[in-house]
Amino acid sequence: MSTTNSQSDIVPPKRRGISSFLRDPWTQIAIVSLIAFCNPGMYNALTGMGGSGQVNGTVAANSNVATHACTAAVALPLVGTFYRYLGPRTSLILGGWTYALYAGSLLNFNRTKNGPFVIASGALLGIGAAFFWVAQGTVMVSYTTDRTRGRAIGLFWVIFNLGGAIGSLASFGLNFHSKSGTVTDSTYIAYIVVMLFGWALSSLVVSAEDLSAKYTGTRTRRETHKITWGNLRNTLAEAVKIVLSWRNLCLYPMFFTANVFYSYQQNNVNGATFTLRTRSLNGALYWMAQMFGGLFMGFVLDSSFARKPTRARAGWSLLLVSALAIWGGGYKFQLWNNVRLSHGHKQDIDYTDGSVFLGPMFLYIFYGAFDSFWQSFCYWIIGAQSHNPVVNAVVVGAYSALKPGGAAMAWRINAEKYSAMTQFAMNWGMAVGGLLVALPTILVTGKEDNNSDADVEEVKEVVQEKL
Repeated sequence: MSTTNSQSDIVPPKRRGISSFLRDPWTQIAIVSLIAFCNPGMYNALTGMGGSGQVNGTVAANSNVATHACTAAVALPLVGTFYRYLGPRTSLILGGWTYALYAGSLLNFNRTKNGPFVIASGALLGIGAAFFWVAQGTVMVSYTTDRTRGRAIGLFWVIFNLGGAIGSLASFGLNFHSKSGTVTDSTYIAYIVVMLFGWALSSLVVSAEDLSAKYTGTRTRRETHKITWGNLRNTLAEAVKIVLSWRNLCLYPMFFTANVFYSYQQNNVNGATFTLRTRSLNGALYWMAQMFGGLFMGFVLDSSFARKPTRARAGWSLLLVSALAIWGGGYKFQLWNNVRLSHGHKQDIDYTDGSVFLGPMFLYIFYGAFDSFWQSFCYWIIGAQSHNPVVNAVVVGAYSALKPGGAAMAWRINAEKYSAMTQFAMNWGMAVGGLLVALPTILVTGKEDNNSDADVEEVKEVVQEKL
């Protein structure tokens, strides 16, 4: 039996009442989005303040390096490849608690200045984040159809980034009168409580096999989830075939670039330019821009007036134009800010400063929108290649490994105090370069012969013979 058997071979479970509601594909997407609101959404609110709310951002930057490096090491070889044996619920439960641990380490740092504990917690968070993001991405791109995937991504992006926006607004209120440059203990405690609540919600998530009949994607047979040497060997063979597909190889530079932007934007733009309370306000605006950006890209990619190939090219074109326009404005800002920094002006622009504040604020908002365009498109293009959760888990695993790999590199460069202009140039160059390398895959997306399942056809036949 192939891991890609269609649902026509498998009868969906019959449920009634609340059980049926929980097993609706859109309910599952909403639940996973709420978990993201509570866990990585709150984490984003912390890091979005620059230095995770600390005066000296070096410890937080090194912790981010550990986080992203561990995610990169675990996401594909462990979580993505063996996702079929774990399923989304177990993956989310294994990963969710590490977000609260990281917030707790920052609370401890406020009192003890124990930097190694923050870095160790960041490493554990990296492992937990791998479990979280592979499960989240697989649910989002697999539980929907080609005509609804963009809206599902948009819904996720709204709820997920609402966490960052609300968290940043809460920090703005809690630290409104703070002059220390460091957030209060009560801020970290509030984050911990919300993160633990999100972790508890993981118990409500179900796998594709348990979804209601509204789910039209692939269901895999239970016996393929049993851990045997034969299954493990075939799982590895299939994963290698998927990872080495030329269509996926062309996407990897885009995947690697997806989280590169954060270190420069959060530490060199927001963290180095604005007062603490204004950084929190900017963080809220940044995540709000992500909400609207994800929705906009979702509607572009779900347009009922265009076929899939046209929608793929429209999304790519929107990204390219945005990269040239927004980062072009960022170049002007960095030239201006370099002059300010040379005169000793750092972390001094407040939201009450009028026109001096407005320009950099709008740039930061557009940076947030661009990030949501980029990641929404990455998820959509993954789902456009296959409807199979097992196949998608491997590709999402590759995405979840490569994007923190890029982020770890960027945070390390940031921690090594490379110039802001050097980091800016790296960001802009990687954005445009990643889009150009991805173009061959974009051009064939939606054509009849474009199905990543075909790339593992030989492996599927072997699996059918041995299971």
